Amino acid sequence: MTVGWLSCSQVDVPDGDGWLSPREQATLAALRVERRRMDWRLGRWTAKHAVRASLGACAPSALDAVEIIAAPDGAPEAFVVGRAAPLALSLSHRDGVAVCAVAPDKTAIGCDIEAIESRSDAFVADWFTEEERAAVQAWPLSSRALVTALVWSGKESALKALREGLRLDTRAVEVRFGVSPGSEGLRWESFAVVGPGGRCCFAGRWRHHLGHVLTVVAPAPWDSDPTALVGSASAHRGLCSSTRPPLS
Repeated sequence: MTVGWLSCSQVDVPDGDGWLSPREQATLAALRVERRRMDWRLGRWTAKHAVRASLGACAPSALDAVEIIAAPDGAPEAFVVGRAAPLALSLSHRDGVAVCAVAPDKTAIGCDIEAIESRSDAFVADWFTEEERAAVQAWPLSSRALVTALVWSGKESALKALREGLRLDTRAVEVRFGVSPGSEGLRWESFAVVGPGGRCCFAGRWRHHLGHVLTVVAPAPWDSDPTALVGSASAHRGLCSSTRPPLS
């Protein structure tokens, strides 16, 4: 299985809305808060380019022929010329940067981007499992902002893959990582997420991305060689893949 990703920034998004379909324009019109409108447009712009890149020669030339519509559970779904695209995708945005992860149809895929910033002990106590809290405490203070962001982002990605989001208790999923989060490189590192009751396990990859932590999860194994997705001219492109099983 191959998992692709593409990231765009707010500066990539054009001023006009002609690239949105009529259904998408109706959704945008219902959003009254300007910050929410900007984030929503950025997410759609990023996802449309990721979908077109994934479809290759089968992709329509017109961007408004690709629609990103929220399912009843809130998860984004792609449509091409009115028909469901044979892809699964996940979206995340933070601080004017959006990421879209794309996988084969019906894959439980999730992605998330989080700022590396100080979070209180109360935040960790409220949202993390006992094992996750111990993992955070095991790192020196200088690394805890990164470790906390990694755990939180991994949880968000897994909850999206489960199509639950924050409707599910964040402690129902547990992030486990085995590679030092202190690395400042841009390579992908491994982690795993155990789902509710230990019934499912996701293979995860994380990396630094524009001053943030970026995580992507999907069922193991990921067994493709890296291949870049091509998006807008200034998009950040890539693909994460691995033959390694999830960490235990």
